[in-house]
Amino acid sequence: LLFNIVVDRYSVPKRCIREVKNGDFVRYHYNGTFTNGTQFDSSYDRGIAFFGIVGQGRQIAGVDRGIMGMCINERRMITVPPHMAYGSQGAAETIPPDTTLVFDLLLLDVFNRADQVQTQVINTPENCTRSVLRTDFVRFHFNGSLLDGTKFDSSYDRAQTQDTLVGEGWLVSGLEQGLLGMCVGEIRSFIIPPFLAFGEKGYGKVIPPHATLLYDILLVDLHNPKDDITVEIQEVPKHCTRKSVIGDYIRYHYNGTFLNGVTFDTSYQRNSTYNTYIGLGYVISGMDQGLQGVCVGERRKITIPPHLAYGQHGAGKDIPGSAVLVFHIHVIDFHNPKDTVQVEVTFKPEHCNETSELNDVIVYRYNCSLLDGAVLFTSADYEAPQSVVLGADKVIDGLDEALAGMCVGERRTAIVPPHLGHGERGAGDVPGSAVLRFELEIISIQKGVPEGYLFVWLDESPAELFQALDMNQDSEVLLEEFSDFIKQQVAEGRGRLKPAQDPELVIGNMFKNQDRNSDGRITADELKLKVEEDTEKEKARHEEL
Repeated sequence: LLFNIVVDRYSVPKRCIREVKNGDFVRYHYNGTFTNGTQFDSSYDRGIAFFGIVGQGRQIAGVDRGIMGMCINERRMITVPPHMAYGSQGAAETIPPDTTLVFDLLLLDVFNRADQVQTQVINTPENCTRSVLRTDFVRFHFNGSLLDGTKFDSSYDRAQTQDTLVGEGWLVSGLEQGLLGMCVGEIRSFIIPPFLAFGEKGYGKVIPPHATLLYDILLVDLHNPKDDITVEIQEVPKHCTRKSVIGDYIRYHYNGTFLNGVTFDTSYQRNSTYNTYIGLGYVISGMDQGLQGVCVGERRKITIPPHLAYGQHGAGKDIPGSAVLVFHIHVIDFHNPKDTVQVEVTFKPEHCNETSELNDVIVYRYNCSLLDGAVLFTSADYEAPQSVVLGADKVIDGLDEALAGMCVGERRTAIVPPHLGHGERGAGDVPGSAVLRFELEIISIQKGVPEGYLFVWLDESPAELFQALDMNQDSEVLLEEFSDFIKQQVAEGRGRLKPAQDPELVIGNMFKNQDRNSDGRITADELKLKVEEDTEKEKARHEEL
């Protein structure tokens, strides 16, 4: 006769998470047989595991005793004598009186009403400036399994984070407790008892009633719906004469990452700045705010909560919904469409008798760079300094303006906005919408003549101009006479030819303009000053009107 139970621990897991003790709740599968192998009952056939409390008389005494010390996923064969089973009475028609019973058990779950959420920190990031609080919104990846290792869900399988508010009842209470205090990038493992999970009802077909849950959590993102942007200024240039305001147009480089450091976009990879207006809604509102008050050359870290970024819908495949975005920006330049050329005189000679003006031919040296110091071009690359006629549309408008009013030997720095430079398309090595910085020095000035003129009088012209031209008094002026006369006026400082051109060519063109019948000679009737011609044309235009 068998006076006590016999326990055969025929399959014991290498790692025992927890052992059954008196007062614990257990969930297990079993096959019940007689000693001859005939089956009288099976939880497997019903598809529902047995659930009960240990040591409270909720199951036969032999099983109550035989299950003590059992581990999750352990298999035991418990042989129970009649006096610790159904005794001399048996159980209805199923179990005869005085029958020894054999139970083959597989322990699936064990918990106690005194249990709390068990948290194990697997990995914590070095720099944790913020952790999860109630009312925060979090995004996390997870693997969820039952205590016996059966997986019931995984965000990784869906390739999509679990996104939720904390402390608002959107999650089971045990998971909300476990998330509190987590940092972005932290990994935790939680064991959550059923009464802090899905309880006696379970969840669908994947989580049975009274199931302890095990979660492996990686916190990906964290913010609060009341968050504003945060700005961390990482580098500011020593000289900052101006800060950006609403309405400015800015060019900047950026790296865009999530809170976990994963990059979603970068301008550096495209080798092209991002260009936009500030505060006018051309970019996400958080960036509109973060770009205000920057200096040229400044580096900033701007952290933007999703409600000031791409919201709960995200953007395309790269930015998921409810994502906090982190931008590391480097400001290359900015300007306002109303900006004019900014000129700073860095050196001016003591004696300055004349300054450059419209139509003058000037020779100058220059260096041209972007505001970040990148050199674009320099006159030092050429054998001789550059020359240009001011106002002749040979250089950008901003440079034309910066070169005006300079003395020989004067040096200037000029900041030229793109609408007075190379515009939004740029040119050659000049990027679109780039603000340019010029270092200028005037080498020489040749005074010019007004547009449309080939020669101007510096004194009053002769009262009888034709007689002065007609040196041999034969009532006609040939090219040689005309040329000698003009050269004499220039030599004596009474007149000036159009500079930067061959004098013979200029004089020849002047002669052709006066030789109206093209017979190679000028008569008194043909000769007219340019100013007289312009006056007659203006009078005729008004008469037509």
